[in-house]
Amino acid sequence: MSASYDEIGVNYSDLRQPDPRIETMVWRALGTAETVLNVGAGAGSDEPEDRIVTAVEPSAEMNRQRRRPAAEVVQGVAEDLPFEDNAFDASMAILTIHHWTDQSQGLREMRRVTRGPVVIFTFDPSARGFWLGDYIPEIYTIDDTQMPAMARYEEWLGPVKIAPVPIPHDCRDGFLCAYWRRPRAYFDPRLRKAISSFWKIGDVSAGLNRLASDLDSGVWAKKYAAILEYDAYDFGYRLVTSA
Repeated sequence: MSASYDEIGVNYSDLRQPDPRIETMVWRALGTAETVLNVGAGAGSDEPEDRIVTAVEPSAEMNRQRRRPAAEVVQGVAEDLPFEDNAFDASMAILTIHHWTDQSQGLREMRRVTRGPVVIFTFDPSARGFWLGDYIPEIYTIDDTQMPAMARYEEWLGPVKIAPVPIPHDCRDGFLCAYWRRPRAYFDPRLRKAISSFWKIGDVSAGLNRLASDLDSGVWAKKYAAILEYDAYDFGYRLVTSA
């Protein structure tokens, strides 16, 4: 993860609250592990409280905002984990791999230091189902360049299980697709500041203006009526688990 989160991460812990439905999937994938390494840990919001957690995070700002101080925190990067082989029962990385400078090295490092499951919450860049891409197509371009194709995980980790993670319509964790049934949320610059895609794209005013027009006219509701009937929807988020 880039240490640019020293800037991006201001108020991050307030805007990126853990969603218990997604947490349940991640924690279940960790199995019976007692010691867990959290790589690219951010502010630590997704860390299980009933395990011994060690967090690795390069951003001092993220470490400052931690709300679960029980974890041991190491300021470092995924590509060079300062631990012995098989040091942890399990490891996890939550929406972070796209920030790493060398994804293959980072995952191989996680596998090296982990005796049991390696659990990655990530996004499939081949997915094209999120309606915001119709207004801001650059989000797809960014995903194509920064998100590994799903086939790469098996190359780097060995055999993996890949499961879809449907996003609840009232998702508490404010990542990119979290507000899929609350479209006006994307007009809030404070919420956009907690989503790295918007930082990378820059000026999104033209797309947001088109979105505002479609919302006001009713075009948006008609165009996306089918997905609005769902309480949770699969936009391409995936849980990758290497045993």
